[in-house]
Amino acid sequence: MCVFCDIRDGIIPSYKLYEDEYVFVILDISQVTKGHSLVIVKEHTASLLTCDDTSLTRAILVAKQLGNHLMNSLNCQGMNVLSNINEVAGQCVDHLHIHLIPRYSKDDACVIQFKESEINDLAAILKQVTFIK
Repeated sequence: MCVFCDIRDGIIPSYKLYEDEYVFVILDISQVTKGHSLVIVKEHTASLLTCDDTSLTRAILVAKQLGNHLMNSLNCQGMNVLSNINEVAGQCVDHLHIHLIPRYSKDDACVIQFKESEINDLAAILKQVTFIK
């Protein structure tokens, strides 16, 4: 069973900030920083890559609105907005959710680190991934 579906269905209690036809928002039980929230689509779907366009659009719009509200009400200095896809990227629950993580300083509990990597041939990558719609 899916923990987010159980929260959606009221089986597991949560601290719900918002709900509409397509999404609901809860305070993350892990609270990496004060106000850490999750925008969760109601439809059970693994990620933003598999989500229907209507639910995904609504999730992004709610993330924007709630992100602005959190910035103002919590007086944080920044915000990380992220959605992990698959375990290798840090996804722990196989149900689309968007993290809103208020940031209060560079030294708070949230650490997102980019390390130097090998030099890539950008022209070769472009050739491999060019997207024509």
